[in-house]
Amino acid sequence: MAKKKAPPAPTPSATNPPAATPAPAGPMTFDRHQRWRLILGKRVEDQLCGGGGAGMGGRGGSGLLTREMAEMDAALGALYDIEETDPGNGSGSSNKRSAGLGASRPKLAAWLGDVRKYFEQDVVAVIQQDAIEKKGWKELLFEPESLAQITPSVELVGTLLTMKDMIPDRAKDAAREIVRAVVEEIKKRMQGELERAVRGALDRSRHQPIPSLPNLDWRRTIGKNLKNYQKERRTIVPDRFFFFARQHRRREWNVIVAMDQSGSMASSVVYGGVMGSILASLPALETHVVAFDTEVVDLTPRLVDPVDLIFGIQLGGGTDINRAVGYCQGLVSNPRRTLFILLTDLYEGGNQEQMVKRMEEMVQSGVRAMCLLALDDSGTPMYDAELAKKLAKLGVPCFACTPNALPPMLEAALKGHDLEMIARRFDARKAEGRDA
Repeated sequence: MAKKKAPPAPTPSATNPPAATPAPAGPMTFDRHQRWRLILGKRVEDQLCGGGGAGMGGRGGSGLLTREMAEMDAALGALYDIEETDPGNGSGSSNKRSAGLGASRPKLAAWLGDVRKYFEQDVVAVIQQDAIEKKGWKELLFEPESLAQITPSVELVGTLLTMKDMIPDRAKDAAREIVRAVVEEIKKRMQGELERAVRGALDRSRHQPIPSLPNLDWRRTIGKNLKNYQKERRTIVPDRFFFFARQHRRREWNVIVAMDQSGSMASSVVYGGVMGSILASLPALETHVVAFDTEVVDLTPRLVDPVDLIFGIQLGGGTDINRAVGYCQGLVSNPRRTLFILLTDLYEGGNQEQMVKRMEEMVQSGVRAMCLLALDDSGTPMYDAELAKKLAKLGVPCFACTPNALPPMLEAALKGHDLEMIARRFDARKAEGRDA
């Protein structure tokens, strides 16, 4: 076998998942032969070892990998190994090997333990998701012991929601803990920025004489005191301060979020549910959240607890956007102070013509409306482009949005900025590889 330059570490292949790196607690070092063995899988061991001891450094098959490397390889092989191509069938295709873990809890628990032992947390989440989706190891979601070992992720929550009615009672508490962990992580990521965005968008032109540092209007204070700039000190010595009013009027805006709970929107509805819960906690906003497939479910009473809200979502089924928009029309009291966010991929199974007409009526009444084709980290949705064009002509921009881009988008919308401009700006920044 001709020698090849070895890569710096195992790389993605048919037998190994992407970016598998050892856990920092016990990093392993690999020589050239071990790297190629882990990359290409067990089927090449004889070639790498020269038939059992002669070639490639004279290493025997049993000594090519250390015990820890062998455990890592076995954990990956159970999920990613493929059968050798049968040279006699002429097809040149490979048949996937069955996982071999069966429904045995001890074997499954041992496999999970090895995966968590040797790989970083983000890689563990990918491996577990592959085990559930590609191998069908649904028992990962049915045992409390297994759920306790699974690394929480938005994708995993989406899978849990599609199967929540199948999860046995003994595992439901563990499933809720996974959802809660993901919700708390999203809240840490989004809550502060969303709250600042809403505060920045609302009218803060009213001032008060009562001094309060958190309410100090820095811009106006500096502007009015530029005449007091002292060159020798290189600073402004203000003689007057300006403060924002302590209280905003309650319920200044009505925000309505309608979420498509079809299976393809799994990650988006998780982010959307947490977003709705955060917005509902702000006194200046009246927030409604509804989820829809062919039916419409008003989740507004559950906004107090985002975990409870997310468990109220039932992924799967058909899609009747028209019915959902009709329901949301009934939630509009002051059109010119209403923001309608439609979270859907626009694959309408209901009356598309009537849905477009309803959206037109909302826009003409003064409602600020937008369609988020996705709300997730990828920002690359699959959607009905023709229906998106129809809505765009009505003044309803349709674009995907990452969670990081959501706060500035929301602030611009509440400030009355042109929504089409918001969509174009976000698309331009996304094309450059940056969040809006």
